[in-house]
Amino acid sequence: MASWLEIFVLRVFRTLRRLPFMRLLRFGTSGGMFLDYFKGFEKSSAVQGIFGDETEKVLRNLKVGFIWFGYMGVDDDDGHMVVNQRYLNTGDKTEIYLDVVHELCHVKQHMEGRELFDPNYNYVNNPTEVEAYRYTVKEAKRLGLSDKRILRYLQTEWMSDADLKRLVENIGIDLRSAEN
Repeated sequence: MASWLEIFVLRVFRTLRRLPFMRLLRFGTSGGMFLDYFKGFEKSSAVQGIFGDETEKVLRNLKVGFIWFGYMGVDDDDGHMVVNQRYLNTGDKTEIYLDVVHELCHVKQHMEGRELFDPNYNYVNNPTEVEAYRYTVKEAKRLGLSDKRILRYLQTEWMSDADLKRLVENIGIDLRSAEN
């Protein structure tokens, strides 16, 4: 169950996003279509595993907007991806790839009508996050990333060690070798 503070902050951000002045934060930012920025993703077996036969159609129609903060995410109003251009330019390429796979899981969840930001759950217990991370970790293992590297990928600056441990438990993966 999410704490009262998490629920409050989530509701404040949701409310603020709908106010006209919040659109000013996006003023001057460009956007476009997913395949213009993420070439070749339609050929990725991980992405095809998300969308199946609809992969090319979904990615061809998926919009991308740029944000000035954070890394990347999915807008829960219309399901388009939002990406920080600085992160794309300076981030670790493997982590960017895994983040895109993770966010495409959320795009699919949005297409299915699922609640991406359910206020009844905190981040590491949110079913949509757990599902997306489970799929992303599976892809990381397919790429040959070590457990230690996967654990480093999962750790974010907004996640405590206890949250990370809970996320790993929720995903249902054994990363004990990463703790050494």
